[in-house]
Amino acid sequence: QVQLVESGGGLVQAGGSLRLSCAASGRTFSTVVMGWSRQAPGKEREFVAAITWSGTGTVYADSVKGRFTISRDNTKNTAYLQMNSLKPEDTAVYYCNADLGLSSVRTGHGAYWGQGTQVTVSS
Repeated sequence: QVQLVESGGGLVQAGGSLRLSCAASGRTFSTVVMGWSRQAPGKEREFVAAITWSGTGTVYADSVKGRFTISRDNTKNTAYLQMNSLKPEDTAVYYCNADLGLSSVRTGHGAYWGQGTQVTVSS
């Protein structure tokens, strides 16, 4: 079992930056793939980014490539999503998720999910 708690969301102007954090507890954090997904109002939840257990492998949605960076610190049991050059279309609830498999995280079928944190980008 893995418990996930997100933080760092808020209101920011277009072009600004935010860093989301996901603190994990429970099962050994360093063995799981971590990821971020988001859901905008009236839209389906979509994959944003994922990082392998070692931190050496990352994957991003095309919509955020070059602007967002996912990272993790296994000594702190925490994953991060650095979001730069934010756009109004990035407005969504962002969810941290985790699973043993990268494909599960990428397809939104991770076994463990946080409660979400709201990110609002004003134009």
